Amino acid sequence: MSDTDPLAALSKGQVLPLQRDVEVISIPFGKTVTLDEDSEISVMQAKGNSVSVGHEGRLYLIEGSNLDALGLEALPRPTLPEDASEEQIERFVWDQLRTCFDPEIPVDIVELGLVYGCRIERLITGERIVTIRMTLTAPGCGMGDVIAADARHKILGAPQISQVHTEIVFDPPWSREMMSDEAKLELGMF
Repeated sequence: MSDTDPLAALSKGQVLPLQRDVEVISIPFGKTVTLDEDSEISVMQAKGNSVSVGHEGRLYLIEGSNLDALGLEALPRPTLPEDASEEQIERFVWDQLRTCFDPEIPVDIVELGLVYGCRIERLITGERIVTIRMTLTAPGCGMGDVIAADARHKILGAPQISQVHTEIVFDPPWSREMMSDEAKLELGMF
């Protein structure tokens, strides 16, 4: 794999034909569907390790491991070695959350202050279950399902994690004060 970021080759509004059938996450529903080869998509946002695209009036999320469907170099799916420590597993979970973006906002969900907590439990069988407690920028935000599906799929790349649960909560309610300074700067909110 090259040292360059394949997402840098994409720009907002760019129209591309799909090079192959590809599984995508529908926005805002969070369901996996397949877009057919030769379908024309329009790039909406390329952040983290995924691309938000428009197709026939609907929005979808294409993960980095499927970038070859756009004619770009696919990103390897993040994972961990079998003997990873508890600290490495927790760091992996947080790193994956930092690659999740609201498809309409160019800041990751951790920097936006949407993730309230993350708990990793180890069962007697050795399996690990991750529970993410998060919120949305507003109770009526329709992006919760797609953000949760994106986070689950990325975190399940580690063989040590067998389940990921996301709890969407609204107490305390999100406010812009929960954003990091970097997020405020990116969004021009200083």
